[in-house]
Amino acid sequence: MTPSANPTTHTIPNSAAPEIEPDVVDSIVHMMPVVLPVAGGVLIFLLAFIAVYLA
Repeated sequence: MTPSANPTTHTIPNSAAPEIEPDVVDSIVHMMPVVLPVAGGVLIFLLAFIAVYLA
């Protein structure tokens, strides 16, 4: 038995197109101008607190 030279896919002709999942990165990028400075401020505060506590 030889494989077919023209393989066909078994799809339903009237099926709906698959939904495209939203990209996680694209949904977060618009928040970066707010989140990045806030996270940086929190990180600087924590590092300063640790430095003062250990001194």
